[in-house]
Amino acid sequence: MKRLLMIAYHFPPLADSSGIQRTLRFVQHLPKFGWEPMVLSAHPRAYERTSDDLMADIPEGAIVRRAFALDTARHLSIAGRYIGAMARPDRWVSWKIGAVREGMRMIQQFKPQAIWSLPNRNSAPDRRRAARRSGLPWIADFRDPMVQDGYPADPLVWQSYKTIEERTFSARFATFTTPSAARTYQLRFPSAAKRVVVLENGYDEETFSTVENAGAQKQRIHPGAVTLLHSGIVYPEERDPTQFFEALGQLKAEGKIQAGSLKIRFRASVHDDLLNSLASKYGITELIDCQPPIPYKEALAEMMNVDGLLVMQASNCNEQIPAKIYEYLRANRPILALTDPLGDTAATLRHAGVGDIVRLDSASDIVKALPAFVDAIRRSSVLCRFRRSSNRPHEKDELRNWQHCLIRHCRNDLGETSHFVFALAFCLKAENMLSRVINLLVALTAITLGGFLALNYPLGRSCRLAVS
Repeated sequence: MKRLLMIAYHFPPLADSSGIQRTLRFVQHLPKFGWEPMVLSAHPRAYERTSDDLMADIPEGAIVRRAFALDTARHLSIAGRYIGAMARPDRWVSWKIGAVREGMRMIQQFKPQAIWSLPNRNSAPDRRRAARRSGLPWIADFRDPMVQDGYPADPLVWQSYKTIEERTFSARFATFTTPSAARTYQLRFPSAAKRVVVLENGYDEETFSTVENAGAQKQRIHPGAVTLLHSGIVYPEERDPTQFFEALGQLKAEGKIQAGSLKIRFRASVHDDLLNSLASKYGITELIDCQPPIPYKEALAEMMNVDGLLVMQASNCNEQIPAKIYEYLRANRPILALTDPLGDTAATLRHAGVGDIVRLDSASDIVKALPAFVDAIRRSSVLCRFRRSSNRPHEKDELRNWQHCLIRHCRNDLGETSHFVFALAFCLKAENMLSRVINLLVALTAITLGGFLALNYPLGRSCRLAVS
């Protein structure tokens, strides 16, 4: 069986990241196609929130190594302050200190045939360096665009992202989850256009079948009220709910919706304070139900329990598709999509038979569409027309085929890579004990000096970035 080194920050027990599912399902299913994945991830101390509910989904006997990693904001700050350079490109930049060394050890020990890196900004130098040192084919999974006009807003962070992006395109292939993102990067890097590939997200049928067989999906959420669910993070800009809440307030004032007849549930929004503040502002607190994170399978059961599912995606994310869209489709509940009709999210939903698509930034359009959607649910006239026979890869089974073919193409194109052993041995010998001690002393000195400056001089800028 051929071996694949997967470099992935997003991996259990990390919680609150849809990227976990992409990595985890690849690890589960690639062995069926003759590939044994080995995972290099970060030490769990670096994760802001952890959960063990997905640990059981990691195949028994899977090789998982975790490299040294810290969160600058939590581990290297003094009185809540730290030097901005210690968090560029993000707060988990320390991961690269140990990831290169651990990655090279894994290459030496297990001799993989290729490297697959999954999205995380601070891991880009690690995977590029590991690929260069070993001579192995490298597949870079971007998932979503890294740099866009105005994002990130901080010019120093933007430049960091841009540098990583340019270096990453030395990979043999670059994969994206949406057609628009792929086209953007084909135009941005025309010399690499033929190496840009679309690998959509999907859902795992085995997990859904387990949930269905458990029977939990038959429970009602709010008896007597139509419940719409938004599952996942509500980003203040990319999924700004302001116009939606304004529309709810207007409908309530006009008597078109009443307390007890409609509930909007937000599961694991991360920004409950924002939602509660907007609910108070527009006088709709009794309509909003903010709930904490729950284990993954319980979240899937909830999707199948509710009366309808809510999508929120702003036009500045037209090149992205929320990963939960595919789980929404498999849940087979009516979907109200508040998104730009011209974006990839809307295109994917239309292709699956979803017709209720309204702009997120238009309260007036939402006012027109929401009552009709809710009334159709009450009359059971909203059709769930998800076509599983679609030729697009909604199911993880199809994604597995795509990934297998991609890796095989990469392997065949570059030929045998056994020569990497000699280059690897040379690199490892060069990293002698003296250089390790020097690196450690330099790192400790930088951390001490950075903490002193952050505490005593207000010119140091904090850079607080969330995991995307």
